[in-house]
Amino acid sequence: MPVKHYRPYTPSRRFMTVLDFSEITKKKPEKSLLRPLKKTAGRNNQGRVTSRRRGGGHKRQYRVVDFKRDKLNIPARVAAIEYDPNRTANIALLFYVDGEKRYIIAPAGLKVDDMLMSGPEAPIRVGNRLPLDNIPLGSSVYNIELRPGRGGALVRSAGTTARFMSKEGKYGHIRLPSGEVRRVLLICSASIGQVGNSEQNSITDGKAGRSAWRGRRPKVRGVAMNPVDHPMGGGEGKSAGGRHPVSPWGKLAKGGNTRSKKKSRKHIVKSRK
Repeated sequence: MPVKHYRPYTPSRRFMTVLDFSEITKKKPEKSLLRPLKKTAGRNNQGRVTSRRRGGGHKRQYRVVDFKRDKLNIPARVAAIEYDPNRTANIALLFYVDGEKRYIIAPAGLKVDDMLMSGPEAPIRVGNRLPLDNIPLGSSVYNIELRPGRGGALVRSAGTTARFMSKEGKYGHIRLPSGEVRRVLLICSASIGQVGNSEQNSITDGKAGRSAWRGRRPKVRGVAMNPVDHPMGGGEGKSAGGRHPVSPWGKLAKGGNTRSKKKSRKHIVKSRK
């Protein structure tokens, strides 16, 4: 979708850009696929803030997106391309020939009235979903499973795509958007193509209010706080307290390893770093 600019009749409009939503064909979502989305902001069940800088924002409803695509060998017609406030990618409404309706992540180039299918016998076409073993090497894929039948977990945000590089025994090598090459079981499924709405990356908010609409509260720097509030607070003039950047609880904030060793690291063939 092209990016829309505004005449700068206010300071915030000068740099603000939005998508023109020319690909969106239906404004009102499918009621049967909506679920309530309760706001908890950054608080836990005791009302205490456990995740900072979250709260407020516009009211939303959750669209039930089918990441599994487990209706095998049943054709579906693309009825509409819709906006989803809960993700960067657009979603496509599918009408299956047996009457069921489902949402999927819309790939780039998908049009209304296109026919899609998932399963081992599905043709190699953008939007179709197959096991990796049935997808040709070198293909662009998205919405990739990590565990068979669990549904897509990788490459789901706007404009992203991965490359199916090679096969090694029961595993396939996938190059992810970060540059990491990872082993994935060949019986796992993936959708062919690239996630649409790639211009999402070019959007400029233009004002702090647009972040507030998304439920993102202001971020205060640690060095601007008092010593009682942050390890890097206080001092005469600008001072970081004579230490490396840390969180309010003293954990390294830049450059330090914070991720514990996961079992899935054994499947990383080439690191993104």
